[in-house]
Amino acid sequence: MSQESVEQAIERAGSAVELLRNSPIRPHTFPVRAEFTNWRTEQRAWRDSVALLDQSHHMTDLYIQGPDALRLLSDLGVNSFADFGPGRAKQYVAVNHDGQLIGDAVLFHLEQGVFDLVGHPPVLDWVQYNVETGDYDATTERDDNSYDRVSGPPKVYRYELQGPNALALLEKVTGAPVPETRFFHMATFTIAGHQVRGLRHGMAGQPGFELFGPWEEGEAVREAILAKGEAFDLVQVGAKAYSTANLESAWVPAPMPAVFSGEKMKGYREWLKTPAMGSLGGSMDSPNIEDYYLTPYDIGYGSIVKFDHDFVGREALAKTAQNPPRTKVTLVWNEEDVARAIGSLYQSDELPAKFIEFPKARYALHQSDKVLLDGELVGISMDVGYIANERAMVSLATLDRVHSEPGTQVTVVWGESPNSAKPGVEAHRQTEIRATVAPAPYVRFARETYRNK
Repeated sequence: MSQESVEQAIERAGSAVELLRNSPIRPHTFPVRAEFTNWRTEQRAWRDSVALLDQSHHMTDLYIQGPDALRLLSDLGVNSFADFGPGRAKQYVAVNHDGQLIGDAVLFHLEQGVFDLVGHPPVLDWVQYNVETGDYDATTERDDNSYDRVSGPPKVYRYELQGPNALALLEKVTGAPVPETRFFHMATFTIAGHQVRGLRHGMAGQPGFELFGPWEEGEAVREAILAKGEAFDLVQVGAKAYSTANLESAWVPAPMPAVFSGEKMKGYREWLKTPAMGSLGGSMDSPNIEDYYLTPYDIGYGSIVKFDHDFVGREALAKTAQNPPRTKVTLVWNEEDVARAIGSLYQSDELPAKFIEFPKARYALHQSDKVLLDGELVGISMDVGYIANERAMVSLATLDRVHSEPGTQVTVVWGESPNSAKPGVEAHRQTEIRATVAPAPYVRFARETYRNK
């Protein structure tokens, strides 16, 4: 199967939806320790004190360099590259020829002409394909995540320090004041005698830095942080809590890549192998794969789109920009309906509702649940989990703008009908869960403050 292309697999299955809905490919895996204490305490750490999160293993790195590296990234990205020099980073977003989202990743400009694109594979695969098939004087080096890597450790370690005590702890560890560093800019620190780079941002929408450097230096850096951390109430965060951090900052981690249809994307599908295609889950049941596609405006990337350069999908996206139909929101799930769905597991008279796993309830890589208003489809719920800091089950969704006002009451259809063949899907019945529209990010600090901290 590993040698089969996505295009061949679609032809075999009969449609992209049928292929992805029954795909055995797992939801995203965080190959680190599940919990150090418990996920509730670990979630609270990034809000109340300081959390240490290990990002070394779950993301893929694509290193790009050469005379045409910047031109390549500009040709494929909706972002502006004006004044994008070394020591800076950006949320890099790519779309297909019709302006529909392929994916996003964090792009680091490490040195002049040297870049590191870090994230889930869809946008990295698209960039790599264009390097290999396009007219670019550029090379790539790929370091897959630790689940997919054939052998050996990662090339670099990545640690996230975030929370209200993060900067004070960093000053204690480095023995120097933390330099004034703007959001998505980099600074350099010395920790345990090693030079450490730090990107100013926070996965959960709290103040902090992403620290990174050569893998062989990572353990010494981590031990130095832990040695000073007790005085700042440092908590190590495992995979369970880490998987929910995006729910507070409202980053959608795995939107459906718009690559499974269209003649212009056929060459890419013929190049792309099936292990990279992901899986589709949820109550959305359209047989047309394009009904699952999104635009950057649908999930909050409108401010990133800049029409100061030519890029793949520019013309189509310019039309969308005039009147984007949907926008990103948080849906706060009704606690009684969630309790009822969980309670159905203890009833023997009928099939239970789809199991709601805590703290993250996603059971496919690309989760797509119907959002209804008065029985009519008004959006897609994409990523769901429990935030202990808010004592709320929430999901990130994109809704028709006319129905996106906070306080609007909608319904999420939870579960599949018919049940698919994915390994994470047990026999179950669909159930409806009421939800209230709220802003995204849901947490006020993340929404209003943290980019300036």
